[in-house]
Amino acid sequence: MSVDFAFLDSGTGGLPYMCYLNEKCPEASCIYVADAQNFPYGEKSSLEISECVINVCKKIIEKFNPKVIVLACNTMSVTALSDVRQKFSVPFIGTVPAIKLAAKLSKNKRIGLLATQRSVSQDYTLQLIKDFASDCKVFSRGDGKLISFIEHNLTTAMESEKLIAVKPAVDYFKENDVDTIILGCTHFIHFAPEIQKVAGEKISVIDSREGVVKQALKQLGQVDGSLPKEVKNKTFFITGTPKDSCDKDYQDIAKKFDIPWGGYI
Repeated sequence: MSVDFAFLDSGTGGLPYMCYLNEKCPEASCIYVADAQNFPYGEKSSLEISECVINVCKKIIEKFNPKVIVLACNTMSVTALSDVRQKFSVPFIGTVPAIKLAAKLSKNKRIGLLATQRSVSQDYTLQLIKDFASDCKVFSRGDGKLISFIEHNLTTAMESEKLIAVKPAVDYFKENDVDTIILGCTHFIHFAPEIQKVAGEKISVIDSREGVVKQALKQLGQVDGSLPKEVKNKTFFITGTPKDSCDKDYQDIAKKFDIPWGGYI
């Protein structure tokens, strides 16, 4: 078996990235892997994150032979991207906070970065701020509680519950007078409409989908010389061992996104 793209995240956060690529290039074959066995990543050490990412990438390569792997997780990318690029010959595309875009968009040069605790403190992220937002004041917030809420309530939470869940983070950025909020963890994209609603029209809420997908498609072109022609399916997988409750939760999510359920790898 061989696929064009493999998307990897700690959970369900990277799904909007795969769906966006599928919109741009419906003929591309994609598999999505949620590393449910090791969720959450944001509270792990750098070494633990790298070991987890390397192990699951090895499984993905052996089973699916992808032409490109997208680390659809900011924490994985800012921590382990260089490690997997050194370990494997498959091209990797990272997902990093859209700091460069935020710096361009911000009018008052006060930016909010909403991510995992690991991402906001990682040297890679700090270097991005130094390189692309040195003229801005960046207010960072690591919010593992919100990430966990999204992961476990994605298909069941009512809008009112989502608004309550995102309010503490948005209030923090409002208190610091930011005019741009970066969704620096892919999970937050699921609640982007609610974050925007609480933030109000004067604050821009942005993510990195456009840039990541553009780079992924460009990389596939470099690998193949051209994009595939035949229409192919996308499939949802998770890591770990079968558990009835876990199966149902993730199968419900796959159904919500209209992605066939593939089971465990």
